Formats: sequence, structure tokens, C-alpha cells
Amino acid sequence: MATHQGGCQCGQVRYTVEVELDNLITCNCSRCGKLGSILAFAPASAFTLQQGGEALTEYRFNTHKISHLFCQTCGIESFGRGVGPGGAEMAAINVRCLDDVDVFALKPHQFDGKSR
Repeated sequence: MATHQGGCQCGQVRYTVEVELDNLITCNCSRCGKLGSILAFAPASAFTLQQGGEALTEYRFNTHKISHLFCQTCGIESFGRGVGPGGAEMAAINVRCLDDVDVFALKPHQFDGKSR
């Protein structure tokens, strides 16, 4: 696993996550399609929020299973939290918010969330 640093645009929210960038998705659901996120998933134990918990605002929609968290100052959703298909707590990382990652070199899988 590679360790990455990331956060929001204004810098209030910062985190460290151990995650590989080889199984990424983009999604066309009503939320992801508008955000343009590229998502990587990591076990909750591999994610550490270093600062900015008090700056986060939560949004839940549809089944309310995913906690979409965004900075209340700059509005960037750099990560979210939820439960994976096997029942384990997960962090959904917006790879666009990781430091020093060339997102144009990545090859994410397209997930059809709009049809689900």
C-alpha cells in the first residue's frame, strides 16, 4: 500500500491514507456525475484525518449509506465514509484531492451508478 496525503482546496481539511491507485472508479450517479470525482476505496483503519474535522459538513442522499463530507469553507469533498459491500467501514477518497497525483495518468473504471 502506498501512503498519500490529501485534503481540501483551502487546506483546512488534511488527511493521510494508505491506498493503491490501481482500482479507481468514476461514477455517473446524480452526485458523482456533477462532482467529477475519481474514487479510491480504503479500509477506515487506513485513513487518518489529521485536521479539519470541525470544518466538515455532511451530506447524505438516496439510501443515506454514504456520508459525503465536504469542507464548509471551500466546498471541496475530498473524502467520504461508508460501509463496503462486505460490511467493513470504508473511506472513499477523491483521488483528485491527493497531493502530487497526476490524475490524467490514471485509468479509472466507469461505474454506472445512474442505473442502480
